[in-house]
Amino acid sequence: MDVRSGRQYTNIMPKFTDTIVIRVKAGDGGPGSVSFFREKYVPNGGPDGGDGGKGGDVYLEASSNHHNLSHLFKDRAYEAERGQFGMGLNRHGRNGKDLVVKVPVGTEVMDEESGELVCDLTETGQRFLVAAGGIGGRGNAFFKSSTHQSPRFAQPGMPGEDKRLLLNLKLIADVGLVGLPNAGKSTLLSQLTNAKPKIADYPFTTLIPNLGVVAREEGRAYKIADIPGIIEGAHRGMGLGLSFLMHIERVRAILYLIEATEADPAYNLELLRHELTAYSPRMIDKPYYVVITKTDLVDADALRECIDKIGDDRVISISSVTRHNLDELYRVIDSLLETGGAPQGAA
Repeated sequence: MDVRSGRQYTNIMPKFTDTIVIRVKAGDGGPGSVSFFREKYVPNGGPDGGDGGKGGDVYLEASSNHHNLSHLFKDRAYEAERGQFGMGLNRHGRNGKDLVVKVPVGTEVMDEESGELVCDLTETGQRFLVAAGGIGGRGNAFFKSSTHQSPRFAQPGMPGEDKRLLLNLKLIADVGLVGLPNAGKSTLLSQLTNAKPKIADYPFTTLIPNLGVVAREEGRAYKIADIPGIIEGAHRGMGLGLSFLMHIERVRAILYLIEATEADPAYNLELLRHELTAYSPRMIDKPYYVVITKTDLVDADALRECIDKIGDDRVISISSVTRHNLDELYRVIDSLLETGGAPQGAA
């Protein structure tokens, strides 16, 4: 509940595919063959059963072509090909084909049963073996010896690994926009980057994190993430809750967005900081700047009063509608990413 307004936000959870449990099953090894050489005029040929093929492995690979985990929701179970049977004439069974499951860059993979971190796929093309295929069984030719010249048995293939994996997608962005619902995050993102987020005048307009890219001079570029509106109690699952707080963990810098029309901007800023640090204490150490939005709705005196109430020297006031001070905001972001600081006198 918003302490000052008494507004109750229901604990809704939009179906955003950034968390999913999938089952991965590597291929079983193929059984070895029990066979004896048979040819005309060779009535007592020896054992010639070949080995079974190895089962296919299952890999997860980070792909820039996927931006969430929705493509995994249909099946949720992924199985590599099993190894083929060994054959007579010492023929080896064909190995099973490996299976590569594509996931978005930034996917954290955990073993669902133990909770152990399996891998963290943070770079495009990064691949990790998550389930190893079973080895093929030995055919009876392998067991022939001077004391056992006609073995009539072979090994079965070993089973492939079978696991349940928890996938968590955490956006990889350089800058995170954090603010209460309707603080102007989506509008600002649309002005600063190439993103086209949904924008409307009601709480929780943004139901999924949006990501945009800023191209700067000399070929430099960085990503900005619009994190869905945070309310009091978000770290306990209130509002859009924990599902989207995790997307702020990887950012290098944070912009706290505060509306110029707020009666108590200092309270809002403290609320945002508290929710982030309650979720992860490391948030407090990230470089930040306070961005006062919607300055086109207030006069100069009201804006100055808002800045004074915030009481922070890292403040810049902007209007996404009129584009007031957006060029200066670009410089602020550049400085935050380069040095962790920002230009003075940005307000």
